[in-house]
Amino acid sequence: MESCGGLLTRPAPSEYHETMRRMILWMALALPLLAETPMTTLTIKVKNDSGKPVEDASITVRFIKGHSVVKLGKGIRREWDLHTNQEGIAKIPPIPQGTILIQVNAKNYQTFGDNFDVDTEQKTVEIKLKPPQAQFSAH
Repeated sequence: MESCGGLLTRPAPSEYHETMRRMILWMALALPLLAETPMTTLTIKVKNDSGKPVEDASITVRFIKGHSVVKLGKGIRREWDLHTNQEGIAKIPPIPQGTILIQVNAKNYQTFGDNFDVDTEQKTVEIKLKPPQAQFSAH
């Protein structure tokens, strides 16, 4: 605004429009940075070859890729360690969407590990553990 004898006047229309264009452009560029990271609530079901639940299996879930660490921020967890319940189920609070690594260890079963894509609000991953392979001796 310009001052004219102590009175404030409006800026020229071209200045006003240019200022508004800059503000709109700045907001359009800044808005994606302020958007929340999409999250998924994950349920993992662990069963054996015959379809029975595997209790107390140790599960590690690690976020691999999807959103940059800068976008995720320091407050969002990227790794979880948990165990299955009696029904062979483990639930993880909301995690960032993208690619995750799930590793499962359970007594008397082969270790399992694989990458999964999570891109919905809720996802259930079913994992089937195999019995250990026979041990052979070279002696």
